[in-house]
Amino acid sequence: MRHVPLISIAVLTLAAAKPGSLRADPVDDAVAAQMSKRHIPGVSIAVIQGGAIVKAKGYGVTDVASRDLVTPDTLFQAGSVSKPVTAMGALALVDAGKLSLDSDINSVLKSWHVPENEFTKEKKVTLRRLLSHSAGTTVHGFPGYAVGEPTPTLLQVLNGDPPANTPAISVDVVPGSIWRYSGGGYVVVQQSVIDVSGEPFPAYMRSHVLEPLGMTSSTYEQPLPADRRPAAASGYFPGMQPVPGKWHIYPEMAPAGLWTTPSDLARFAIAVQRALAGRATPVITQATALEMLSPQKTDNFGLGLALSGTGGNRRFGHDGRDEGFDTTLVAYRDSGQGAVVMINANDNSHAVARIVEAIADAYGWPDFPHSRPPQPIEDREPGVTAQVRQIFEMAQSGQLDRELYTEKLADIIAPQLAPEGGARTSLCLLRRAKIGRPRGKEGRGGQAPLRLPVHL
Repeated sequence: MRHVPLISIAVLTLAAAKPGSLRADPVDDAVAAQMSKRHIPGVSIAVIQGGAIVKAKGYGVTDVASRDLVTPDTLFQAGSVSKPVTAMGALALVDAGKLSLDSDINSVLKSWHVPENEFTKEKKVTLRRLLSHSAGTTVHGFPGYAVGEPTPTLLQVLNGDPPANTPAISVDVVPGSIWRYSGGGYVVVQQSVIDVSGEPFPAYMRSHVLEPLGMTSSTYEQPLPADRRPAAASGYFPGMQPVPGKWHIYPEMAPAGLWTTPSDLARFAIAVQRALAGRATPVITQATALEMLSPQKTDNFGLGLALSGTGGNRRFGHDGRDEGFDTTLVAYRDSGQGAVVMINANDNSHAVARIVEAIADAYGWPDFPHSRPPQPIEDREPGVTAQVRQIFEMAQSGQLDRELYTEKLADIIAPQLAPEGGARTSLCLLRRAKIGRPRGKEGRGGQAPLRLPVHL
């Protein structure tokens, strides 16, 4: 078969032609559909309604090999959803008068200091700016460390010294001048909490946030203690590729190191809702909750929390990804509604978002945005489309030729076209555009790999 010309074709759906069972609960149906279609080993959810958890359920398996079932108590890595919980812990120190939101963070740091430079002469790095991603700090995120690899200390992470796998954390723009996501800034928060509290970070967070909120399954301990490992899910990359050693280790605990459950994260969200409403909470005051949910440098981010919606439908939340794990937390400020969805997979198809949308529909969330599939376009090159269809049909029969695709696309599309995925019955065009041939990316015969932006 000759190679497909250098065009770009988008696929709207490749629908499986095998019947699904009917279920009474539309959320269960949505979870099952996404797990099957996206090859996700395990899912765990918690739904908040009326300021309480009304549904907590696990689906699928914690590990493909062991086939142990996911339960509401299964531990997942929260990724960046660690940050809002960290923010609450730091703000508890503000409420206690031990930290200031707007003072130079170097005034309380003891073990390490933010390096002074031309950008920090007039404006300083503060806790408010660190929590709102406007401190000018570097390092977007952290890949963690494989089990068995050397793991750096927190100081080595801050300084970028081996075996740290990320650069030194520094300031390269004037603090307060721009919003720029910085996991590195939360590592500075981690060090400040340690220096001010005089406690190891996991111990402080356990005694001042996790236990008071009833988040008793959760821990910031890295690596995960041996007695907790049987309760933990194993992580998977796209295409059901297991994370070696089951998960990565994150000494960057504040931005990425929380092991938790959807129910525990729901308890965190409920605490924010209760504090904002002026009801008694054991960690933060109403004024501090209001600070968390008030726009800072940008309208869509407060202190540790992303903000969305308008009027009475305002929401807060955060997304998270560690190696092999994805998480979404979303909650309404005023209506006592929300949800947390955690999966033991890195999924690039927005499956978690679709599960959240199904929860929103089932529980009557007001004005919750839904993604809308793009509309198909007229096929003016049916000959090329026929060739693409032939490639897909060959892949469906077990003859996926990865050299026809870019590496990233192959990882995304291969699971959808695996023989066990069921027969595919439809292919719709969304966009077609000519593309260049990238140097150094040739497949067989000098042909550039096929580039197919897909929506499956």
